[in-house]
Amino acid sequence: MGVYRRCFTYFQPFKAATTGAILLSIAAIGFNLLKPWPLSWIIDGVLTGKEDAYQAWLGGALAEWSASHLILLLCAVMVAIHILWAMLNFASNFMFVKVGLRVLLRLRTELYRGLHALPLRFHDTRRSADSAFRVAYDTQSIQTIYNRGFSNIFSSGLLIIGTLIIMASEISWELALISLGVIPALYVAIRHFAVRIRTESMTIQERESALLAVAQEGLSSLRLVQAFNREKFEVDQFSTHADQSLQANLRFNLTNIRSSLVVGLIIAAATAIMLWIGSLYVLEGRLELGKLWVLVSYVAMLYAPVETLSYTAWAMEGATAGAKRCFEVLDRENDMPEAPDAQPLRVQRGELALRGVSFGYKEERDILRGIDLEIPSGKTTALVGGTGAGKSTLLSLLPRFYDPTEGEVLFDGQSIKKVTKSSLRGAISIVLQDTLLLSCSIRENIAYGWPDASEEAIIEAAQRARAHEFIEKLPEGYGSLVGERGAHLSVGQRQRIGIARAFLKDAPVLLLDEPTSALDPTTERAVMSTIAELMKGRTTILTTHRIATIHHADQIVLLKNGAIAERGDGKSLLAKNGSYAELYRAASSEGRETS
Repeated sequence: MGVYRRCFTYFQPFKAATTGAILLSIAAIGFNLLKPWPLSWIIDGVLTGKEDAYQAWLGGALAEWSASHLILLLCAVMVAIHILWAMLNFASNFMFVKVGLRVLLRLRTELYRGLHALPLRFHDTRRSADSAFRVAYDTQSIQTIYNRGFSNIFSSGLLIIGTLIIMASEISWELALISLGVIPALYVAIRHFAVRIRTESMTIQERESALLAVAQEGLSSLRLVQAFNREKFEVDQFSTHADQSLQANLRFNLTNIRSSLVVGLIIAAATAIMLWIGSLYVLEGRLELGKLWVLVSYVAMLYAPVETLSYTAWAMEGATAGAKRCFEVLDRENDMPEAPDAQPLRVQRGELALRGVSFGYKEERDILRGIDLEIPSGKTTALVGGTGAGKSTLLSLLPRFYDPTEGEVLFDGQSIKKVTKSSLRGAISIVLQDTLLLSCSIRENIAYGWPDASEEAIIEAAQRARAHEFIEKLPEGYGSLVGERGAHLSVGQRQRIGIARAFLKDAPVLLLDEPTSALDPTTERAVMSTIAELMKGRTTILTTHRIATIHHADQIVLLKNGAIAERGDGKSLLAKNGSYAELYRAASSEGRETS
């Protein structure tokens, strides 16, 4: 489906409002076409002594009116026409703009929803700033297509047709035909510049998106930048991208200026030619002086929308570039679709199983290979291994953030590909190494998984997470804002908020991904005691590098090069004297040295 046709499908729900705007526009154009006639009547009727004919046409009641009174009446008519045109034009434009903004809102919402629906694999391959740019800026193209495209094309086209009809019927069909001689020249100019404008618009979108990405990354990493004295590097990098954006904008604007000059010259030349021909008609007696004024006014009315249409064509070309970037996302095939017959997950015991699971972020390289693992209900399973062994990757398969390339994951005997994602993720709580907090209040962050939770439930969750005490000491308590990514809180406090969130959700399965690796030993012990409370009665899968933390887990799984190397409880694994025992002794030795 073409870009324009695709855009117009978004206008379908607003047919009634668009129809109303069109009717108002038609009425406004009608009054616009009447504008030149009062002055024509003054020139050809009153000032040249032919007022008797106009009095008879206007009605017998005006037969006794003097010339000055008739001029005053016609001036009043001129003002009335302008007022009615302005009111109708205002109402029409307002309705067109309102519909355009509603269409923009619809596309933005749909695009944002589409980005959330796409799997993490899609987002892993692109910067978040690019997606944000598409939502915030590229979507505006559909408003341009509607307000500067559809409404301009309709009103300009109608005005051109109305002007030509009146010129042909009331002035001269020959002059009306001659006035169309400008069309071929304008068509050539529009075609010449259109391709360049579309290409340069696409370049601008890409350069602006890259600039936003650099700015967002630099500003979100200020601590790192300042700690390593990299301010100059970041500013230079930003300046380079800003200059590339400037050059792209400069080329685009130069093309616009050239195109405007060319079109303006063509219109000026055509207007001058029409004035010359009309003046010859007056000298030959084939046209009255007042009608020459009407002719000049209608030529202006004719060429103004023709010029507008040329600019509209270029605006549409530029808008097409942004619309394409939006539809690229909306048309992106979801490689992790929900099954058409997916049913809600039937939670029974909270047992998990991986059968022959292999997975790789890239097809040529597997992170996990042939994983067969039973995760018992209500028990704690710890995943250990070196960096890159696949611990966090395995954890990401359980809530179906990614799908295995081979094998399947089962939850209470049900393949997670055959249940709805919302019901699956509703049965799982997650506490990450760096708890993700939103730039809102502590209350909203704790209740993020259960927005309708009562104040009592939120406070109880915070108390169980041992976060209530420090929250109460904050100036606004639970209403205190945490800052961007929780910048106003310490690492330990952020972790406790994440644990409180998990307590409130009260899911049967708990995933803990390195929950204490960023904490000092004292804070770690305090947080682990809270996590131990959270783990009670839940099926827990824990990843960590800290062996002492998980030695007493019900099941320990050692991953090596993406495969299970050892499994069992801590005591039996020590007795095997294998890789786990080696890690345990190394950790114990390190602990003694630290103490």
